[in-house]
Amino acid sequence: MIPLSKPEILAPAGDPSSFLAALAAGADAVYCGLKHFSARMLARNFSVGELGRLADLARQKGRRTYVAVNVLVKPDEIDKAGRMIKRLVDQVSPEGLILQDPGMAAIARQAGYAGELHLSTLANMSQPSGMATAAALGFTRVVVPRELSVDEIRAMADAACPGQTIEVFVHGALCHNVSGRCWWSSFFGGKSGLRGRCVQPCRRMYEHRGQQGRLFSCLDLSLDVLAKTLLSIPSLAAWKIEGRKKGPHYVFHTVAAYKLLRDEPDDPASKKAALDYLEQALGRPGTNYGFLPQRPKNPVDHSGRTGSGLAAGKLSRSEQGGGFHLSARIPLLAGDLLRVGFEDEVGHQVIRISRSVPKGGRYSLRFEPGQRPESGSPVFLIDRRAPALARILENMEAELAVIPEREAAPAEVAIKLPKPYRPARRVAPAAVSVWRHPDLSKEKGVFGVWVSLSRAHNLPLGRAKSVWWWLPPVIWPNEESEFAGLVELLLSRGAERFVLNAPWQRGLFPATSKAVLWAGPFCNIANPMALAALKSLGFSGAVISPELSGADVLALPGQSPLPLGLVVDGAWPLGISRTISPEIRTCMPLASPKGEVCWAVRYDQNYFIYPNWRVDLYDHRDELIRAGFELFVSLREPLPREVPARERQGLFNWDAGLL
Repeated sequence: MIPLSKPEILAPAGDPSSFLAALAAGADAVYCGLKHFSARMLARNFSVGELGRLADLARQKGRRTYVAVNVLVKPDEIDKAGRMIKRLVDQVSPEGLILQDPGMAAIARQAGYAGELHLSTLANMSQPSGMATAAALGFTRVVVPRELSVDEIRAMADAACPGQTIEVFVHGALCHNVSGRCWWSSFFGGKSGLRGRCVQPCRRMYEHRGQQGRLFSCLDLSLDVLAKTLLSIPSLAAWKIEGRKKGPHYVFHTVAAYKLLRDEPDDPASKKAALDYLEQALGRPGTNYGFLPQRPKNPVDHSGRTGSGLAAGKLSRSEQGGGFHLSARIPLLAGDLLRVGFEDEVGHQVIRISRSVPKGGRYSLRFEPGQRPESGSPVFLIDRRAPALARILENMEAELAVIPEREAAPAEVAIKLPKPYRPARRVAPAAVSVWRHPDLSKEKGVFGVWVSLSRAHNLPLGRAKSVWWWLPPVIWPNEESEFAGLVELLLSRGAERFVLNAPWQRGLFPATSKAVLWAGPFCNIANPMALAALKSLGFSGAVISPELSGADVLALPGQSPLPLGLVVDGAWPLGISRTISPEIRTCMPLASPKGEVCWAVRYDQNYFIYPNWRVDLYDHRDELIRAGFELFVSLREPLPREVPARERQGLFNWDAGLL
């Protein structure tokens, strides 16, 4: 373990002003993304030349720059990703790259990058034994999930290999589902969170048992004064603030707050000042979620508020002219950005006000026909350029202006692809049904079973040798030892084939184990370099991500160094979460405003949220056989009686494509 005196304050930046605000507030490092291959594609993001000047300014001040290249990479994007990293090397020289796709580590090295490789939280490193697996792929830092308690964070840090550290989120937006374990936006139309294009369906209104509410919308994470407890954890390298879609006001205030909380953790005046900064940061209301294991908090916002910003008042119709006015409940400044209503409501929009308004004062507003909100719509202050901050940014911009942009060099990179796997002879693909509760009287041949702690007593141990044993998509630190015990038991009973649904679950198996390990579809594997990384870890095959387009799915077997499988039928989850609103009853329907029906069910510590229709790619079976797939998987999730089945062919992104 590496003893660390102080963790970095790691700030987000989605545009140059936010980057400068982070430096002005004292951030030790800034993370940001480019206009491609970033998990926040809806942020403004940076050009390579623009980011190079900012990174050079940061280095002059002794600060570091990390670039997020943290998306799932499609089969035809490997050379493009390599060229982009080569441009980063030449024009930015970032101190770290944040990667989700396990194949990107090798791509980065082939493109000439020699700096640190950080494993994104989207890769879902959720168990201590996986730290060594990440180190084997070259990752020197791991960004751990937001769902962890302080004890689980400590366990992850304790498992760090020599030269390896962890990074922990201390503030910012919470997704309802575990990072890297959400396909909700993608399943509804190709806009994948794993590609940085999530449209946040979890923030919508849902109807459940006759009531409507934002039943999946979470508060922001805010550890504030509790972050002090992280200072005693060795190998913890950074306190990370989420918010690459936020403005400079938010970045400046959150960085200033956590810098005080880190540097003066026992000073009452510093604590008060930090909390004042956070109150002004214009985020959502905060929660410490499950950070305190003895007092976990449900993060779902039962009040119905789903957007960030400070409540600024409500709209009222003007008595004359058909316009609206806002009665300001807080002082407003000229240039403030206000958000009217919520994203899924009529009239939602962002406006910039032209003059200052005192508390209690009125501000008149007019809206275009078709964009008029309802009277009584709430209004939130989401960003502002206070005069003091504006002056600070002007000074920073003056410093930046004298830094020249590095010349762009040719960025020709040809990534060496792995040698494709070729079977000795073509055979009909194996078909495996995977069950929660198999009917052993009907399953006579080979079948799959989910490994579960809560149903360990019902596992078909007598047929261990013929079963494909499926590990869950998420294993948390506080249950890892029990899963390791189950794996040991299964191996002792003759189990030979396991499907691991995170690459890091490789750490559950002894290095000497002769078990056949396949990567499951929840590993989000989508390109030959990722498959090569799995092969280096000892995997014998992979069930690829089902969210790829049909063209990408059919192309991959010809490029893969491993035999491949695909989920061709069954229940694919919209997402997997460690929490759920207490207002939701499992196995009961929830309906979105567009009539989409889903339902939730709990397995061990995780809630699976399923749509009421199945993935169904059987019409493409002949194409898949010709392409070379060797395993067809059916996920047999029982549909609750109360949930109506929707008769439709669930093609996922086969025809629509993955953006």
